[in-house]
Amino acid sequence: MKDRAVINIHQAKTHLSSLLTEVASGKDVIIAKAGTPIAKLVPLDRGMPLRKPGFLKGKITLHANFNAPLPDEL
Repeated sequence: MKDRAVINIHQAKTHLSSLLTEVASGKDVIIAKAGTPIAKLVPLDRGMPLRKPGFLKGKITLHANFNAPLPDEL
């Protein structure tokens, strides 16, 4: 089970950078108002890697007639 921290809104505003560091390491952070939980900070699901335009540059080639008209049969 994940570690969880419960903090109040004032602490969250004051220590946001350090909270984000904790979240990035896998910890959930619950933000409470007057002791009542109202929000949860959780790490993003990084299931799909971010796209990098041009990462296949030089690895893919297109045939010389790629843009040529298709035969009438098609």
